[in-house]
Amino acid sequence: MRTAPAWYSQDMASAGFLAIGSGPAGVSAAETFRSKHRNIAVGILSDDPALPYAKPPLSKQFLCGEPTELELHSAGWFERNDIELSLGVRVAHIDTATQQVITTGGARYRYWHLVLAVGSTAVPLAVPGGESALTLRSFADAVALKMAARHAATAVVVGGGLIGCEAASCLAALGVDTTLVAPETVPLQRRFGVDVGERVVKMLSEAGVHFVGAAQVTAVEDAGVTLDSGEALGGELVVAATGARPDVRLAVAAGLVTHEGRVVVDEHMRTSAHNVYAAGDITIAHNVAAGRPVIAEHWRDAALQGRVAGLTAAGFDSSWDRVPGFSCVVGGFTLTYRGWGGRHDACTVTERANGFRAHYSLQGRAIGTLDATANPAS
Repeated sequence: MRTAPAWYSQDMASAGFLAIGSGPAGVSAAETFRSKHRNIAVGILSDDPALPYAKPPLSKQFLCGEPTELELHSAGWFERNDIELSLGVRVAHIDTATQQVITTGGARYRYWHLVLAVGSTAVPLAVPGGESALTLRSFADAVALKMAARHAATAVVVGGGLIGCEAASCLAALGVDTTLVAPETVPLQRRFGVDVGERVVKMLSEAGVHFVGAAQVTAVEDAGVTLDSGEALGGELVVAATGARPDVRLAVAAGLVTHEGRVVVDEHMRTSAHNVYAAGDITIAHNVAAGRPVIAEHWRDAALQGRVAGLTAAGFDSSWDRVPGFSCVVGGFTLTYRGWGGRHDACTVTERANGFRAHYSLQGRAIGTLDATANPAS
């Protein structure tokens, strides 16, 4: 891949559509725009050196050692569709007044339409020795974790969220004696509540994962971790699944309107700056179906928002009107959620022959549904 697009120029006439970020939002936006305009320059800038890939399988099939296709498109696809893909390029600044993107190397890319789709960064494990814990946000992270698991007999996963539960399940499936530690009493408590969390503990146990709840890791050492109780947990491998934070640094520096750490966009993915759009993890976007701004942090939603941004930039009417949703795999179960997320004040769980269903509501209004279904191979 070239480090600078062929259409790179100081001449505004050669500018076109530019996406920052090679995840689902950025690639979907570029692909959609290209499908509507064959003769306008389209480019993607990404600080990730890897060819654009799907992230959900990293903590599922890939880490578990199962066959999976990670690439969103082949290198040849980008070439055939005349989308200039520039990898390993870090953007330093967006100048919305002159419609230019400036990289840390000093290169300048002019744009007519810009989509900001940089995603999130891992929240570090902020304890002594925490920098030695492995994370799972990128393909490089997943490769490092998978290789480390081959030589580890024990592991500690810190964090009881979706990634933590999936990673712990996979490590246990690989034969690693794995313990999951979370500050909540049960995994996924903040997202799905105690009733569901207790069932997740059982899923993890059946998968061979030990769960330690209501505990804080205070230090990471060579032989494992130390908890706030003073207890030491052995772990040749320590994984920090301590959450992710939207990367809004470029947006803030460019003067885009943000709210509580996210870029504010309308239902068409427009930001407060002319011809600048945002999609994916970094946004709080107006959802037509919900009738209000919604935070959606998952792959499917990012791809949908990217499509809306690409269509809007291309001059077509498009709005984000789908109900957000995602799925994850915990042990022998697939959990599928559809809804608006956020706070709920009531949860009703209904048992089923192959799992359960949880209905969430807030002040009597339905806001989401979670289905847990046993996988056929279980």
